[in-house]
Amino acid sequence: MNEQSSWIWDTPNAHFSRHLPDEPIGYFSPNALRSKVSAFQAGFDGLLSYAVKANPDPDVLRCLTQNGVSIFDVASPAEIEMVRAIHPEAKLHYHNPVRSAQEIAQAKLHGIASWSVDALSELDKLGDLPKGSEIAVRIKLPVAGGLYNFGEKFGAEPAQAVPLLKAVAMRGLAPAITFHPGTQCTAPSAWESYIKAAAQIAKAAEVRLLSLNVGGGFPADRAAQPVDLLGIFNRIKAAKERYFCDQNPVLVCEPGRGLVADAFALVLRVKNIRPDGALVLNDGIYGALAEWRDMPPAHSRHIAVFNSKGDERLGKPAPRIIFGPTCDSLDRLCEPLALPSDIKEEDFVSIQGTGAYSAVLTSRFNGYGCSKQIYCRALTSAPRHL
Repeated sequence: MNEQSSWIWDTPNAHFSRHLPDEPIGYFSPNALRSKVSAFQAGFDGLLSYAVKANPDPDVLRCLTQNGVSIFDVASPAEIEMVRAIHPEAKLHYHNPVRSAQEIAQAKLHGIASWSVDALSELDKLGDLPKGSEIAVRIKLPVAGGLYNFGEKFGAEPAQAVPLLKAVAMRGLAPAITFHPGTQCTAPSAWESYIKAAAQIAKAAEVRLLSLNVGGGFPADRAAQPVDLLGIFNRIKAAKERYFCDQNPVLVCEPGRGLVADAFALVLRVKNIRPDGALVLNDGIYGALAEWRDMPPAHSRHIAVFNSKGDERLGKPAPRIIFGPTCDSLDRLCEPLALPSDIKEEDFVSIQGTGAYSAVLTSRFNGYGCSKQIYCRALTSAPRHL
């Protein structure tokens, strides 16, 4: 979102009920982001890193930096440059385990505090590194809990990770382990399973880990029940104390979605109600709802509908097929949304928790997509329990 307003509004409702925007609008609450940063800083027993891929907006990076975040998980030279432009002294974790030789050369110019690998060939590709440089071996396990499995693309199985971790140590580099339990993971047991496996791998490799990166996967508040982040934090701490009783690696987490999603709301407008009751909104899967093509939509308690005066529609919820605005018939959500039965054309649909993998995935296909960002002191009313 690169087009901004100089105004700071109390809520999204205060803005859209006055201006009646016909384009999709992203509303950003720095206060909400500060609150989530504080929750991680107070509850997680280790270092906090931000996964830039979730939302690389400069205002987001600036807000994070101003609130004590100094470690950033980057996945490309472009993300490295984004962070360096905001925080020249930030520590960079280049934890995309697959990189080209040219990407590695560019990254070395900026200084990398930690690299990740999941194969010996990728370790070899890094070439000469200063002695003591941290190399985090990324592992994968067949554990449930996330909405989809990151292990299908990245990660070494435990049997492969042992010799890889040994190779790191033999080269005079600092061994570490990293993992990702899967996006929007709500099962604390997933983290415990990974931490237990990490301890077994380190023991088999006969190395002491400099750090244990428990990844992203921390859930945003998009389900029927509120997220229990503290429960996840406590399970991680207890698992580390149990399985790493003979060594004390530094814990690191690198949330993206879990940190930034709840600091944004997306407000869309109803363009048309089709004869069969389906809705056409002014954004869809080619825009800020791109993720909703592959994962369930947010629960209805995070979605509200307002008329042009800013009054909430309170009709009985009814399932609606949702299409985006483009000329492509594939531009539809994977599941119907339960929306008020009294919804009308030109109403506004407010969706909470849209700060991650939304604007960054907008394609501008057919000229549509969310490109405007408005600041708010708070987001629309607290999530409702329906």
